[in-house]
Amino acid sequence: MRGLTLLAALITCAGSFTSPAIAQDIRSRQWYLDAMGADQMWRTSTGKGVTVAVLDTGVDESLPELRDQVLDGRDFSSKPKGANVDADGHGTDMAAVIAGTGRSGGVQGLAPGVKVLPVKIGEGRAFGDSTPAVLKAIRYALDRGARIINFSSNYTGYIPESARKRLQQGVDEVNSRGALIFAGTGNDGNSSNPVGYPSSLPGAIGVASVDQSGTVSKFSTHGSQVALAAPGEGIPGHCKSGGGWCEQGGTSHATAITSASAALIWSAHPKWTANQVLRVMMQTTSKPKGKVPSEYIGYGIIRPGQVLLDGKGDPGPADINPLFPKYEPGKEPSASPSSSSKSDTASSTPTNGQDDRPAASSAGGDDGNGNALIYVGVGVAAVLALGGGGLIWVRQRRRV
Repeated sequence: MRGLTLLAALITCAGSFTSPAIAQDIRSRQWYLDAMGADQMWRTSTGKGVTVAVLDTGVDESLPELRDQVLDGRDFSSKPKGANVDADGHGTDMAAVIAGTGRSGGVQGLAPGVKVLPVKIGEGRAFGDSTPAVLKAIRYALDRGARIINFSSNYTGYIPESARKRLQQGVDEVNSRGALIFAGTGNDGNSSNPVGYPSSLPGAIGVASVDQSGTVSKFSTHGSQVALAAPGEGIPGHCKSGGGWCEQGGTSHATAITSASAALIWSAHPKWTANQVLRVMMQTTSKPKGKVPSEYIGYGIIRPGQVLLDGKGDPGPADINPLFPKYEPGKEPSASPSSSSKSDTASSTPTNGQDDRPAASSAGGDDGNGNALIYVGVGVAAVLALGGGGLIWVRQRRRV
C-alpha cells in the first residue's frame, strides 16, 4: 500500500499482530475503560443526546452491542451497498469502541449513550480518489445533526491540490457549523512517518496512540499534526474472519476513544460550543514531559474524567478555536496547529530510538486522584487472566 498515491488509497489507521489466546470475557480486556474511570464517568454522562458520525467502511448494526445504537445512514462509496454493510469491519469496530453497550458479551463502548451515524466512504483500503465522497459525507453528517465526526482514516502519499482543497473544505464546514472532527494521524511512525490528511489540515484534530503505560505507540505517526493522544493498543474487536475476538490497535482506535470522550463531555455540558469542549480536553490532559505541544502526543493524553468527575477545565471563549486560534474556516491557512508546533517538529525518526518516545508526566500537575496517573499498569491482571471455556481470542492488528 505504501507505494500507492492518494488517488489510489485511503488508509484506515489500524495496525497488525497475531497470536492466539483465550479470553474469559471482553470487558476484562478493555483496560482503557478502567484506566479512564468509565464506570464512574457514566454516573455523570454516557454521551446521551450526542450523535457521532463514523465516516468509514460502514457499520454492521446487527451486532448485539450495536443494536439500537445506530441511526440510518448513507453510503457514499463508489459501489454503494448500504451504510450498514461493512465487509471490512473497520467502521463497525470504531462504532463499537465509541458506543457499544456490551450486550451479550460484546464490546463496551466508552460512550454507550451516543447514537452512531454510519456514513460509508469506502469498502476497504483502495477507493480511488474518494475526496469528493468524503466532502459529501461530511456535509451529510452535519445535516443529520452530528456534533462529532470520527475520521479513523488517513490519506498519505501524493495529494493533488484539488484533493487537498476538497478535504480542507470539508474540515472548514465542520468548524463553521460548530462541530468537531477527530482524525487518526496514521500508523507509520516507526517507518516513513508520512504526513497524512485530514489530520494535518487546520481545523482537524489529529490523534496519536499510546499504550497502557502512557507511552506513545511505536507505530503512531508523529509531527506537528498531533494534537491529542489516547489509548490505541490492546483494544478488543471482532475478528475480520473466523469469528471470535481480536486484539486490535492503531490511531483509528485512539481516534474513536477521543471522539467518545468528547461526546461524554458535550453531553454533560450541552450548552458548550465545540471550541469549549476541545479547550477543556486540551487543558485536562496528562501532559507530555518537556515541550508542549509534543510532536508525539500533542497537548497530552485525554482524561475526560478530569472534567466529568473533578470539574476541571475552563471552557473559555465560545468562538475561539484553542488549537488554531488564528484559523478562519474558508480562508487559506497560514499556521500549524499551534504557534510552537513548527519549531517543535523534529526529524521523522527519533534520534535515540524508543527511549526518545515520551510517556505522559506521572503527575501532570494534578492532585493525585484516580485520574492523575494515567494508564500505568491498569487492568494488567485482568488482561492476563485466562478462563477455561472462554471465547477464542486472536491477537491481530490490521496493518495499513
